[in-house]
Amino acid sequence: MKILLVNGPNLQLLGVREPGIYGGETLQEIVGRVCSLGKELGAEVTAFQSNHEGDIVDRIGNAKMEGFDGIIINPAAYTHTSVAIRDAIAAVTLPAVEVHISNVNSREDFRHVSYTAPVCTGVIAGFGSDSYLLALRALCTHITKKQKS
Repeated sequence: MKILLVNGPNLQLLGVREPGIYGGETLQEIVGRVCSLGKELGAEVTAFQSNHEGDIVDRIGNAKMEGFDGIIINPAAYTHTSVAIRDAIAAVTLPAVEVHISNVNSREDFRHVSYTAPVCTGVIAGFGSDSYLLALRALCTHITKKQKS
């Protein structure tokens, strides 16, 4: 099983950016934890981070032809603004899980609207960096069930 892990803008700043909201782990540490869990679950995880919307759209758009079985995405600020990322997720028809470190619904009003969630299989938010691990477990289970049916 191959999983694409996509991280959006400013997530390269994890560990120093608002640790009261996002915690003290760096993106590299989180990705390492996700990749380790992936090995335990029999999934190869490939991580990608960009601050540029078009790069994220391109990476998602190529995912299916690159043999990925699913996507975990933290679109970050693009969650609330990007029709292009939403359309890319919809177009590739791969199961996708939207992830957020913080509980976006307990924050500013503009964070309550996700353009990407309606085209994702599910959303996991508010569990800190463990949200990524929960997303990977959920996505692997979903893919396995889908392959069996």
